[in-house]
Amino acid sequence: MNKREEIRIKRIGEENTNNQGLRMWICDYRKRNDIDVEFENGYIAKNRQYIDFLRGEIKNILHPTLFKNGFIGDKNYNYKSNSALYWRSMLQRCYSKKAHKKHPTYINCEVCEQWLCYSNFKEWFDKNYYEVENEKMHLDKDILVKGNKIYSPETAIFVPEKINELFSKRNKNNNHNKNLPVGVTLTEANRFRARCHRKNSSVHLGCFDTAEEAFMAYKNFKENYIKEVADEYKDKIPKKLYDALYRIEVNIYD
Repeated sequence: MNKREEIRIKRIGEENTNNQGLRMWICDYRKRNDIDVEFENGYIAKNRQYIDFLRGEIKNILHPTLFKNGFIGDKNYNYKSNSALYWRSMLQRCYSKKAHKKHPTYINCEVCEQWLCYSNFKEWFDKNYYEVENEKMHLDKDILVKGNKIYSPETAIFVPEKINELFSKRNKNNNHNKNLPVGVTLTEANRFRARCHRKNSSVHLGCFDTAEEAFMAYKNFKENYIKEVADEYKDKIPKKLYDALYRIEVNIYD
C-alpha cells in the first residue's frame, strides 16, 4: 500500500464541525484538493479541499440559515443576483420579527416549502421575471388569489410598482374609526365622507348619510380605477395579471 492510499484510508471518516455548527465527515478522499464531505441531513459537498474541511468552511447548502427557514440549495449561489435579492426579501417579510414590527400585515404570511430552497425559487424566477420601464417590480402574493398569505408558484406574480400601490392599506390606516369601511371617514357633521387615493392625490367622492352609501361610492370608483390602470398596462404585463385586475372586487374591510 502506497503512502497516498494510507492517507486516504486514514482520513475517510474524519469528523469536524463547520462554521454553521453542523457535524460533517469525510466520505471520500482522493487527494487534498478533492474530497467529498457528508452532513447528517444527507447532503454531500463534492470536490472540496481538505484545508477547508479543517477550517470548518464547507457549508451545508441544504441547511436552513436565512431567517431560520431558507436554504440555498445551489453551490453557484450569487447573493448579489436579482433572484437572490427577491428571495431574501420574500423570506424577510414572512419570517423576520423586526420586519413585522414595521409591516404587521405580513404576520402569519408564509413561503411554500418548495421556495424555501433558493434554487427552486430561482428556476421559477428565471421563467417569470419581467420588467416595465422606469418602474420597480414587486413580488406579489395576493392579487391573483385575494387574501392569500402564501408565496408559491401558483399564487405569486411580479407586478409594476404602480399596480402594487393600488392595493396598499393607505385608506384603511388613515381611518380614525376602525369600524368604518375602507375609504370612509366620519365628518364633524356626522356624515360619511368617501375618498380614494388616485395617482398622487386623494379624490373626494362625496359625503353621504350612511357609511354603506359612502363605501359604495368608494367601491365603484376604486374598481373602475383598477381597470383603468390595468388597461394602461395591458401590453406590458402578463395576461393572467391583467385578467386578475379586472376580476378584483373591493370588499368593505379591505
